[in-house]
Amino acid sequence: MLILRAFSSGTAGLTGVEAISTGTTAFREPRGRNAGITLIWMAVILGTLFLGITYLAVHIEAVPSEFETVISQLARTVFQGQGALYLGTIVATTLILIMASNTSFAGFPRLSALLGEDAFLPRQFAFRGSRLVYSRGILVLALLACLLIVVFQASVTGLIPLYAIGVFLSFTLSQAGMARRWWKIGHMAPGQERQERASTLRYQSGWQLRMAINGFGAALTFVVLLVFAVTKFRDGAWIVLLLLPALVIMFAAIHRHYRMLASHLSLEAYGAPPPITRHRVILPISGVHRGSLAALRYARSLSDDVTAVFVSMDPAEADRLKSKWELWGEGVRLVILDSPYRLLLEPLLDYIQQISDQRQANETITIVVPQFVPRHWWNNLLHTQAAWMLRLALLFKPGIVITDVPYQVE
Repeated sequence: MLILRAFSSGTAGLTGVEAISTGTTAFREPRGRNAGITLIWMAVILGTLFLGITYLAVHIEAVPSEFETVISQLARTVFQGQGALYLGTIVATTLILIMASNTSFAGFPRLSALLGEDAFLPRQFAFRGSRLVYSRGILVLALLACLLIVVFQASVTGLIPLYAIGVFLSFTLSQAGMARRWWKIGHMAPGQERQERASTLRYQSGWQLRMAINGFGAALTFVVLLVFAVTKFRDGAWIVLLLLPALVIMFAAIHRHYRMLASHLSLEAYGAPPPITRHRVILPISGVHRGSLAALRYARSLSDDVTAVFVSMDPAEADRLKSKWELWGEGVRLVILDSPYRLLLEPLLDYIQQISDQRQANETITIVVPQFVPRHWWNNLLHTQAAWMLRLALLFKPGIVITDVPYQVE
């Protein structure tokens, strides 16, 4: 068990080269060859540093500590104190760690974009921002990283199991997938091609050796995964073992939603959309002013069947509005809803529900909502935002269309 734990910890220290695989699309053509050369160089450099640091750490009897890193102990011993060379080593190490943390911000957005394109994450992850990067993935990763730092109080000992289990699970799955790919290639006839998602399979000689290499690698990384899950279970690995199935369920639910949405939006066997036999327009107003008159003009351009609705909390105010509407309402009928309990939205929603219940076949009801647009965004805090609340309440009502008519206040 001690050897297995040391083996697992050592392999965790060698991770990082996998960033090449997720960033292959960033290489010039031929991408596969250039990415492979870069991967080899990274492995050589990383292996040299790892073996050298291990050799020196054994000879100076460095002990891992939460208060001083092994690199710091090596530099302090070699340079006989904490002088300029020691500080230079620490600064260089800090810069390397900053660059290392940047690999996740380069790899995760691309990975989330691939999952978004395949409908396992929200589609927004597949959209590039104004800086031609997957900015949504970067922002989500930054928020998750901050959350992990706060929850684990920036403890490396607690965070390593989260990182290692996820990394080696992905290693195992990817190499097992490659082994299966070589198996399928080996069972094809020479010259035969098969098109799969995002790739083309062609027969290649020597597929047995390639399958054996990937299969052996999958077995090794799976052993590391099991060792981390067992030995680091109480140190935080249990969170990952619960989180991974939850993520899989979430991915499946997102994918199921997109498939269901695509089937509902499909035009196959759809025919022509049914014609609109009647178009009824309801215009909620809070008063007779320029904004409501602009909305009235727009409503009359949609249909001749327009009804203005006013929720009255004061009979005297209702009488004044009725007189004013007779002057400016252009003959459009006005319905006044009494609200003895001084409610605003509830009487209006009940009236719309009554109209919707009497709706004929192929009849469309459009709610035209006047909306003030003040000069400054913070002025919105001074208004009730009834248009927004009404739109939110009616959004899921079938057969009802909500239209905002903005009136810019200069």
